[in-house]
Amino acid sequence: MAKLSIFRFLSVRPVFISLILVVLLGIWLAMGVNSHSQEVTPSTAEQEREVPLARVSFNTFNAQSTHKTIDLYGRTAPDREAKLGAEIAGKIVNLVVNKGDRVKRNQVIAVIDKGDLAIQLKRAEAMLTVREKEFKAAQSLKSKGLQGEVAFANAQALLVEAKAVVSNAKLALRNTQVKAPFDGVVDHLFIEQGDFVGIGDPVATLIDLDKIVIEADVSERHIQEIKINQPATVRFINGQTTQGVVRYIARVSSSSTNTFPIEVEVENPQQLIPAGVSTEVELNLQDQLAVKITPAMLALDEAGNLGVKTLIEQNTVKFIPIQLVKAEQDGVWLTGLGEQVDIITTGQGFVRDGDQVIAVPSTESKAQ
Repeated sequence: MAKLSIFRFLSVRPVFISLILVVLLGIWLAMGVNSHSQEVTPSTAEQEREVPLARVSFNTFNAQSTHKTIDLYGRTAPDREAKLGAEIAGKIVNLVVNKGDRVKRNQVIAVIDKGDLAIQLKRAEAMLTVREKEFKAAQSLKSKGLQGEVAFANAQALLVEAKAVVSNAKLALRNTQVKAPFDGVVDHLFIEQGDFVGIGDPVATLIDLDKIVIEADVSERHIQEIKINQPATVRFINGQTTQGVVRYIARVSSSSTNTFPIEVEVENPQQLIPAGVSTEVELNLQDQLAVKITPAMLALDEAGNLGVKTLIEQNTVKFIPIQLVKAEQDGVWLTGLGEQVDIITTGQGFVRDGDQVIAVPSTESKAQ
């Protein structure tokens, strides 16, 4: 009767049947998960312990003394440039040279009309002769005590004035010829025969191309490492390469660019290199120990930094960010790696900083 009453109770209240089934199902699932985790966990740990070490190959590099280089861009300019002007007013009566001609020092470029300057010189010279005689007479009388000090000083002053007039007349005659102050090329002519020029009017531009100067700008980071007379390699736009020296370094930077102008002097004996040509200047900075590697040996760390992966004690990988010294066509020079370093050359993309690896020299790796 008791069993019948229990079944009747459950049949009237099916909710209790559902609860009992849910509890039994939960207990069964929990027992299954625990047994599965107990079976899987040991095997997973065992698998992790059995993961093989990565195999990489490496090369041993010895650091060499090298120098860092900087590349500057500039333009060629004449060694000297002079703008010749008229020193006396008058008409151009003769134009001796043409634009582009080479001239020697003191060669006449243009002649200005002399006017009456020759007559003025003769008159000044005649007056000088008179003043010289008057001075000699005054000097003789003074020595005999027949003339006072004032009269003698007046004669002396007139003589000096006459000499000045003669000197000015000669100078005016010389200034009628516009001459080249140095050997060079007539780059531009501002006058034609028959033109009238005043004092200071431009006549010609003369440039000296026996030496050319490359004008470039150096950043404030490198200016203290550059010295006067330092060698420089100059490459022109046509591929021609030559050597030069630093002849000028500015002591004050440009306020707009914070760079320092410098000048590199290059010999140009045949004047084949014109002014205004684009050039590239390579300057060597201080020497330092560096290792030369190929770009294929470079790698990235987890943060995306570029560097090399090296080996330290117990074949452990160590990532070192690069410190570039200079780049060449067949490789790059890096510093900060010590005097000797083992760099991973094959397999560096599959290992990380701190990993232990099986490392073999590259020669053995190739043989295998």
